[in-house]
Amino acid sequence: MKERIDKLTAYDAQLETLWDTERSTFTQKIIVLDDDPTGVQTVHGIPVYTDWSAETIQEMFEEPRQLVFLLTNSRAFSVEETTKVHTQIAERIAMAAKKTGKEFLVISRGDSTLRGHYPLETEVIKNTLEKNNAYKVDGEIIIPFFKEGGRETIDDVHYVIQNGKYVPAGETEFAKDRMFGFTKSNLKEYIAEKTQNAHPASSVLSVSLEELRAVNIEVIEKKLHQLENFQKLIVNAVTEEDLKVFTIALIRVMNQGKHFLFRTAASFTKVIGNISSKPYLTKNDVMHNETNAGGLIVVGSHVQKTTDQLNELKKLQTVEFIEFHCNLVIDAKKFAEEVERIQQKINEKVSEGTTVCVFTSRTRLDLGEGRQEEELALSVKISSAVTQFVANCQPQPAFVVAKGGITSSDVGTIGLAVKKAEVAGQIAPGIPVWQTGEESRFPGIPYIIFPGNVGEVETLRDVVEKLSHKE
Repeated sequence: MKERIDKLTAYDAQLETLWDTERSTFTQKIIVLDDDPTGVQTVHGIPVYTDWSAETIQEMFEEPRQLVFLLTNSRAFSVEETTKVHTQIAERIAMAAKKTGKEFLVISRGDSTLRGHYPLETEVIKNTLEKNNAYKVDGEIIIPFFKEGGRETIDDVHYVIQNGKYVPAGETEFAKDRMFGFTKSNLKEYIAEKTQNAHPASSVLSVSLEELRAVNIEVIEKKLHQLENFQKLIVNAVTEEDLKVFTIALIRVMNQGKHFLFRTAASFTKVIGNISSKPYLTKNDVMHNETNAGGLIVVGSHVQKTTDQLNELKKLQTVEFIEFHCNLVIDAKKFAEEVERIQQKINEKVSEGTTVCVFTSRTRLDLGEGRQEEELALSVKISSAVTQFVANCQPQPAFVVAKGGITSSDVGTIGLAVKKAEVAGQIAPGIPVWQTGEESRFPGIPYIIFPGNVGEVETLRDVVEKLSHKE
């Protein structure tokens, strides 16, 4: 036992020495394009921007902090809109880099369960950066590991840990997503599937856990130097230390002039950004406004984990629950009456000091085969109504919690009208807190972004209890 502890101690000491040496040489601006607001679930003390005007992107480059996030919410976009937005962003990044003379890298932060516009987003970024003479992209690094969410990559297979069991990602409910579905759990095969074999599995390189645990930096460097013509490399990982070893090699290679794009989950952004770990936030850490008002919770996600967490939350007798019968959207008059009913109830209860939870009906809207465009249009109306519940809340609530990636993006950017927020940290594993800016609709309140696919059954209840507890 003592021998094992001594080995671990020696490994940790070696790794930290290497890390401190190499990380201090890395000065490129790190721009994270986040396809929903949950990507800040591992970091703190960094800014999040919610628009991509040329002025905002210029401000990002001038921001003294190295790591910045730009929320695109592209997981809610069509292919056409995603293409347009990423083209605009990459053009403006290239322009701002030339103006400031700063080197940069771009991380496309995506879902740790592999959903999203992949490979579209990174392909558009690559092509646009190259067209605008920013730099030639040698390769793409894929790292979906996300410790807090129980997503690990072992022997090139990506797993989602559910109830203590390792489930290959392709066998989870997330793989059956109507828009972003996939069948492969081996990431080499996943890439081949998603790129329609433009990048066959045999062409994809990988960094193994054995190489990482041996701190075999030279072997990893060699693989990175091999990448050309946007070739893919996947990184196995089950700890942040695995990512640190990889990032040491990565920094060495980038400092020699190689350029990469990154498609990763949230853990890599923390590591490459050199963000320290921080204790989970308490109520006193986030509640800075004196108020007698209640809080407001909106639940939009329909994944099973969210439904289970909602059912657990319903055990709290201090919370008022209001079901939003959103399928009434097919009848404009009834839908308008439903929206008005809920808004009146929200305002009444919040003003009384009661926390309110509005949740969408758990049955998904389904108009049948061939009517996806109609469904999308109606879904936009439902989402708009949910954001207006927040925007029209009177008085200002003590806090806002949004459950679900797309829901939380719309609530943040439309409901709360946030232009720039500060990430205060996490209130529970993988659950970030924004502190809203002065320009927002409700300045200075904590906004808790609760991913649909994160947390244990009781986590949502625990967070609400923490925020509501009288200290």
